[in-house]
Amino acid sequence: MNSLKQLFCVLITGSLLMSASCQKTPVVSDASTKWTKKVKVTTTKGTIIIRLYDTTPLHRDNFIKLVSEKFYNELLFHRVINEFMIQGGDPNSKNAVPGQFLGTGGSNMPKIPAEFNKELIHKRGVLAAARDGNPQKASSACQFYIVQGKKITDQELDFYEQSRGFPYTSEQRNIYKNIGGTPQLDMNYTVFGEVESGLEVIDKIAGVATDQNDRPLDDIKMKIEILN
Repeated sequence: MNSLKQLFCVLITGSLLMSASCQKTPVVSDASTKWTKKVKVTTTKGTIIIRLYDTTPLHRDNFIKLVSEKFYNELLFHRVINEFMIQGGDPNSKNAVPGQFLGTGGSNMPKIPAEFNKELIHKRGVLAAARDGNPQKASSACQFYIVQGKKITDQELDFYEQSRGFPYTSEQRNIYKNIGGTPQLDMNYTVFGEVESGLEVIDKIAGVATDQNDRPLDDIKMKIEILN
């Protein structure tokens, strides 16, 4: 029921913008982990290193462009849900006053076409693009989320397989059962990177006190820079 409740929460907001272990997320496949770019996300709760997948080049290149322009610096993680995800990248969050509703910023920017890949699942620690309710499921040009998630049962995975019509591999099932994630989002939001270090920082951010709109009561700012 918790997973279904989270999925309902995602759908009704229209814009997506979750186990507490510090263990690194295992790879899904060689294809999903091919990368040439890394970024460092510095937050008021610690530092996260993320590698961007080469198998989602439109999202990779757009993200790198924004990072190189310092677009994300001083923005907030404006929406966090424990055992689900942490979301940021809304340009309206810079200098936002306490209690201000956030999450709609960037809607005037060109959307990024979806780059779905069955090998790129929403395991704990992946980076993915938020979006609104557009039928093409094209991504927001700037808003993103990082999955915290929770461990998933075989019964829950069976449900997601049946409802979406594609099977998980035994490796993917083991990842969801032992590491965790948010399988309800698979093939609905584009995954385009994964955390290499700093999973504990995601847990810290996901665990903070929030208001009725899931905005942290104390601002969590970010700075993102390219490492290579």
